[in-house]
Amino acid sequence: MAAQSAWQTQFSIETAAIPETIWALFRDVTGWTRWNAGIESIALEGPFAAGTSFVMKPPGEEALRSVLTEVRENECFVDETRVGDLVIAVAHRIKRLDPSHTRVTYAVDARGEGAAEIGPMISADFPDVLAALVAAAEGRRS
Repeated sequence: MAAQSAWQTQFSIETAAIPETIWALFRDVTGWTRWNAGIESIALEGPFAAGTSFVMKPPGEEALRSVLTEVRENECFVDETRVGDLVIAVAHRIKRLDPSHTRVTYAVDARGEGAAEIGPMISADFPDVLAALVAAAEGRRS
């Protein structure tokens, strides 16, 4: 039986931090290593804008090249990684709920051979990453 060709999931967290604070952490791509333990090194190859590539190396793994496919200031950015026929898109969304609450969501859409196996591996640390992002945004240690 062939592996499932599509897989999706998402994780969210709420914070007292304002969208602009979360966005500042997102835009500081080289700073992602401070709050995302799943990144050993990362390099953005241009402005934080749609069409720009970055190379990210997870600990103990080969580096991967991704492309920013959508960037909307203080709202969302989406990166896409292709490995053979497998395409993994991760949306990072910020939504102001009210004056003192913001929701941050990471959503994964994996398509292609092996998506059902790779998707869960990619997103396994998202709850921890979101918690560390919020801690950084709120000025706390994670």
